[in-house]
Amino acid sequence: MKSLTNSYSPTLKQRRRGLLCILFFGLIIFVWQLGTTGLVDETPPLFAAASRAMAKTGNWFTPQVNGLPRFDKPPLVYWLMGLGFSIPGNISWDPLGTWAARLPSALSTIFLMLVLGDTMMKYPQEENNFNRKTAVVTALIFALSPLVVIWGRIAVSDALLCSTLGICLLFKWRRFANPEGEVWWLSWIFLSLAVLTKGPVALVLSGLTILLFALFQNDFLGILKILRVLPGLFIVFIISFPWYLIELLIEGKPFLDSFFGYHNLQRFTSVVNSHGEPWWFFIIVLCIASLPLTPFLLISIWTNFCNTSKWSRRIINKPEKSLFEFAFFWLIAVFVFFTIAATKLPSYWLPATPAASVLISLSLTNHVKDEFLKSLAWKFTIFLSILFAIFLFSSNLWIQLLDDPEIPSFSEELTNSFLIEKAGFIFLLIAALGIIFSSRKIYGKLLILQIPIALSHFLIVLPTFDLADRLRQLPLRKASELLLNSQNINEPIVMVGAMKPSIHFYTNQVIVFEGRSKNAFVNVSDRLKSEKRRGWEGRPIYGSNGSETTLLLIDKRSVEKPYWQGLNPKVLGSFGVYSVWRLDRELLERRAKSLRKEGVISTWKDPRPERF
Repeated sequence: MKSLTNSYSPTLKQRRRGLLCILFFGLIIFVWQLGTTGLVDETPPLFAAASRAMAKTGNWFTPQVNGLPRFDKPPLVYWLMGLGFSIPGNISWDPLGTWAARLPSALSTIFLMLVLGDTMMKYPQEENNFNRKTAVVTALIFALSPLVVIWGRIAVSDALLCSTLGICLLFKWRRFANPEGEVWWLSWIFLSLAVLTKGPVALVLSGLTILLFALFQNDFLGILKILRVLPGLFIVFIISFPWYLIELLIEGKPFLDSFFGYHNLQRFTSVVNSHGEPWWFFIIVLCIASLPLTPFLLISIWTNFCNTSKWSRRIINKPEKSLFEFAFFWLIAVFVFFTIAATKLPSYWLPATPAASVLISLSLTNHVKDEFLKSLAWKFTIFLSILFAIFLFSSNLWIQLLDDPEIPSFSEELTNSFLIEKAGFIFLLIAALGIIFSSRKIYGKLLILQIPIALSHFLIVLPTFDLADRLRQLPLRKASELLLNSQNINEPIVMVGAMKPSIHFYTNQVIVFEGRSKNAFVNVSDRLKSEKRRGWEGRPIYGSNGSETTLLLIDKRSVEKPYWQGLNPKVLGSFGVYSVWRLDRELLERRAKSLRKEGVISTWKDPRPERF
């Protein structure tokens, strides 16, 4: 199979200009004000704490949080975050720890934007046309997806997986499109990084995409030969396998059971953490993740389904024009795999968002030949925008439904911020631009609709992040500061009720986390006496180096429980729904003893895979 020379490929100077434009948009979307808000509970502080512990202890093999190993993800994201925490004096310029923790997500997302744009410029998908607007549109559609905007700015591993796997698949397609001009090994290096980001799922998604595309092309063995699969898998093995082997030798069976048994096999075969959703869950996520341009994605998917049903061979002679079809099978691979999985989360759709951006950006080209479908998608986008505007302007009818017990004043604060009205005007602007340009034939016409979407990032998204941080996370940071300033020597710290790992991150102390049940009360008493963790151990009240008191961070709902009342705590401060107590451990022990007589048992030694 030979690729055809594309006489419309851009010059290096043209590509550089396009990439600089994409880089500019990427920096202002994902890096601007990245460190102005704190870490969002519950998962990001776990990643940040493990990464900081690596930098502090020098143990770069085993992620550790709150005195316990954390085996949920491979180490690449921890290593990248840890580099930021290793910079001397980082506390002075990164007091919230969010620059170091979030930068890997932001920069990797920008890198994927650049590869997406470069691919669209180097291999134009429209006949007789090279247009930088298409490349910029594709990168922006990806970057401004609601899912990407959120996960590209938080400290978890999902954005890094999306980027490493996305770049891997784009380079695999480029190798297929131009075997003589593209190196074969680069895609496999990025696949190795994806495996070091989230484990075997990267291999499965990559393999399933290539399998579906190769079957469609009816040239399975030929494509495997072009991609150099066996040498490529050897590269993946050499780069990614050593950490897994070393970690297994260091930690043994707990690592095997937790990482492979629980976080991979069990998440796929059974529901974990109540994240069981119906089979059509990712259809809804697909639609939400591409708003307000979802109609364009749907007509591209429909066009590909029609072509696939005919088992078309029309693109075999033009592999460099097959990105539209490749993106379709990429999206289908993610959809099929995670639909089959028992545990479903919105973030699982992130690896499909680059494919969706390609399908959307090419929806108004000759790849979709039905002009009625194109017109329908444009009109339906206008309709959706008007519908959303009406919904937002009538917020007084539904705003009270936003009930968050951790932020009792959320509805009022959101109303006073006028963010909902601003969002309504953004959708009205999208509708107005859609009406004005609906009948005009302009290359990169979707860029017109992206102008208000980009504006919404600064007028709505970032202010919403600030509002949520002030209402939800600021009280926890203030409570953490008081805990540190009030703590006596060897005095343990306990958090009861809502378990927020950000308390561990901001205090840099081992925190005893427990829930609101009677068993949790007994657990607190037992753990303060006898639990042992790496770098921390519970001590009896009057034993060697024991403390007669404990600091307790407790939320309002827990205070209302009868067994937490009548303990005569010294209230050191209150922050939102949280109170900081200094509690006499002897009174705590007496109450726990009375609960044991009622038949309440300790459960803290029971296996809990998500324990921190």
